[in-house]
Amino acid sequence: MSLAVPSPALLPEQGQQRRLFGEPIGLTFLVLTEAWERFSYYGMTAILVLYMSQALLLPGHVEHVAGFAAFRRGLESLFGPMATLALASQIYGLYSGLVYFTPVLGGWIADRFIGRRRAVMLGALMMSGGHVAMAFDASFLLALLLLIVGCGFLKGNISAQVGQLYPRDDAERRTRAFAIFSTGINVGAILGPLACGLLAQLFGWHAGFAAAGALMLLGLVTYIAGYRYLPDPAVERRVRETHEKLSTQDWKTIALLLLVIALTVFHSIIYYQNANMALVWIDRTVALDYGGFRIPVPWFASIDPIASVLGVPLLLAFWRRQAATGKEPTEMTKIVIGLAIATVANLLLVLGSRVGPPVPVVFPVVYDLLLGVSFLYYWPTLLALVSRVAPRPVNATMMGVAFLSLFVSYSMIGWIGGFYERMTPTGFWAMNVAIGTVGLVILLALKRPIERRFARPPAG
Repeated sequence: MSLAVPSPALLPEQGQQRRLFGEPIGLTFLVLTEAWERFSYYGMTAILVLYMSQALLLPGHVEHVAGFAAFRRGLESLFGPMATLALASQIYGLYSGLVYFTPVLGGWIADRFIGRRRAVMLGALMMSGGHVAMAFDASFLLALLLLIVGCGFLKGNISAQVGQLYPRDDAERRTRAFAIFSTGINVGAILGPLACGLLAQLFGWHAGFAAAGALMLLGLVTYIAGYRYLPDPAVERRVRETHEKLSTQDWKTIALLLLVIALTVFHSIIYYQNANMALVWIDRTVALDYGGFRIPVPWFASIDPIASVLGVPLLLAFWRRQAATGKEPTEMTKIVIGLAIATVANLLLVLGSRVGPPVPVVFPVVYDLLLGVSFLYYWPTLLALVSRVAPRPVNATMMGVAFLSLFVSYSMIGWIGGFYERMTPTGFWAMNVAIGTVGLVILLALKRPIERRFARPPAG
């Protein structure tokens, strides 16, 4: 066997101190850190497209952004001339995509050189600086760069640490731990758009961005507070120093994991459009004025994470009951269910577009609620699967590769969003339904052979 180093076990402190549904105390700190980090990220992205299309990219503002003229020329040389909204969508897609590309590099650097704990701290510092820079027009591009690189160090490595808290063969507890970890993601995703969206509406765009920076710093403080409860860096160092070679079975596992990760792109494309053109659709077509108060559009970005948070205990109980009778769905089945729910959610926007404008507010509300449930079925399950079966020497790297699917997805989301003004709303959302349907057909065709391979214990 090529994998001679044992998987890091629970730390002594974690074996004695149980927190958060009976899980290791280290999970508590990872969940809280992720909650603050996602607060800052989703708070910023909930106002990003609106900020660019309604302020930053308009005459009188865009001239103040350092290096933007050259940046725009570069984009238009690749994608052709773009109006303000299409340009905002393209920037959003590229930024969000690159945020999920750099975790591959961050995971590799952590696996080989600096360890996961140092990588997470470095990433949190850079992201804090990026959010602060976002509060000024001139440093907009610098802010995006700092956020992209910082997220590369943080995202894959903090997710890999969740997996390190559990024995390698404990697939059920590991999947549930990632569902709990995703609660931290969704708590942040609820509070971020609510707080940053309201601050932006009351005090201006930059107040919303400044709040995101403050919460990222709080995430760093939380991580430092739980530092001693996280996997031992000495164990990480021994793993890095052995430089084990990957076996033929390891490479086959990696190849199949890459296929599964690629298949989740269909889900990510139709899911994350809710933070891009769905917000524009809501702003332009949905009835938002009630009793003299206009619902802030960024608040809708909090609905799907609310559904995810409320759904976690119910879904965990449901999965435990199914597991007790031997009927809990496989990881691949959960991913299929998640995509099916997201496809139905997009179908609702097709129906809503045919009803309005104005579109009753119930349509985007139910759309986002369904997306929140779909998230629980697909993303925590994918992370748990990668954490379980990826070979140990490249475990953090493969977690980074899982986030690479979001790089591909967001890059396509930005491009697809550019078609919004060239199509009717009905046609645009029908296109998203078609993307989800194609993904379902492919997943169902490949599900069984993938399940047979991953049902066996991983090599090593």
